[in-house]
Amino acid sequence: MAKQIIQTPLAPQAIGTYSQAVRAADTVYLSGQIGIDPATSALVEGLDAQIEQVFCNLQAVAAAAGGSLQNAVKVTVFLTDMAHFARVNEGMARHFQAPYPARAAVGVASLPRGALVEIEAVLVLDA
Repeated sequence: MAKQIIQTPLAPQAIGTYSQAVRAADTVYLSGQIGIDPATSALVEGLDAQIEQVFCNLQAVAAAAGGSLQNAVKVTVFLTDMAHFARVNEGMARHFQAPYPARAAVGVASLPRGALVEIEAVLVLDA
């Protein structure tokens, strides 16, 4: 099985040794996104702005892979403060429709560049 590397300038470029996403057959693995504005490469200010930017970045990578967030089957949320979970949930409600993907939320000590939230996703595309 061949793997396809997914890359788009509409999402932040990788800041390490990873790809924005990798497609294997009909499954796409989206790397974790933080709230970096791809136009400026700067982390946006504030929790709500970071949540919105994360979902925009994920959507851009999903589109580059030929899908959308509606193809998500699993989402993992990493938060530096679990008290922010309800606000992430509100963001998910703006970007996903039922039936919703499976989800896990993990509290972490810190994230790259001082981000407050990071989200990764797994998509399954139609054959």
